[in-house]
Amino acid sequence: MSVKKIVRTDAEWRTLLEPMSYEVTRQASTERAFTGKYWDHHEHGVYQCVCCETPLFESDTKFDSGCGWPSYFKAINPSHVAERADHSYGMIRTEILCNVCDAHLGHVFPDGPPPTGLRYCINSASLTFIPSP
Repeated sequence: MSVKKIVRTDAEWRTLLEPMSYEVTRQASTERAFTGKYWDHHEHGVYQCVCCETPLFESDTKFDSGCGWPSYFKAINPSHVAERADHSYGMIRTEILCNVCDAHLGHVFPDGPPPTGLRYCINSASLTFIPSP
């Protein structure tokens, strides 16, 4: 399935995003554990990309993994997220990016709960939340 990409200059991203969201999404930084606004968030709704508003995760797939970042066991639509090998900091991980705007979201690990066994470990700074009506 083809996705229409959103492409902006670095200067445009800096203007549109809060500093922490810019650092996380455009520079592949991370927020400290247990500090993001969504790690202990329990409202019902949809978490979307802070850069382009692409829906990424439903609150029904969020779980407490104990890692200090919001964790989900399934993406809303697999075509909305892209995976890329990440060998930074001497580790082998799978980076998760928004497939529409290439924003760094976090990483996915194979230690999540059923039914997928996945743990999408996502930075709060890469998300916005839309509550259910």
